[in-house]
Amino acid sequence: MSRPAPPDWPRPPSCLTCDQLELPPQNARVTVAGLVLIRQRPGTAKGVIFVTLEDETGICNVIVWRRVYETFRRAVIAGRALRVTGRIQRGGGVTHLIAERIEDISPMLDELIRPQPCRGAAQPANGRP
Repeated sequence: MSRPAPPDWPRPPSCLTCDQLELPPQNARVTVAGLVLIRQRPGTAKGVIFVTLEDETGICNVIVWRRVYETFRRAVIAGRALRVTGRIQRGGGVTHLIAERIEDISPMLDELIRPQPCRGAAQPANGRP
């Protein structure tokens, strides 16, 4: 008996881009990463936090339940960029990611401004410019 072909979307810790969130089936476990645009904690939401992430392809709506928030509180509150692993949930034409794990990847932003050596630049044999 042959095994079914593996799904064609990346599995954690690989990340999907926001425009790929329509590919996995309902309840699939996926990971996304992006800049935090908005954190909302409505008084009527009974401890639920809504986070909107943005990557180069679009936005992702993340739902953080109270239990997950308590575990990853620092990342949720202070993170400028987050990597979130969770389950896909669809309803009413909207796709959400129900967070299971949240990682603050803000230090990666600092790498964007760090000077990088030019690739392919020839260095003199004596090591001096």
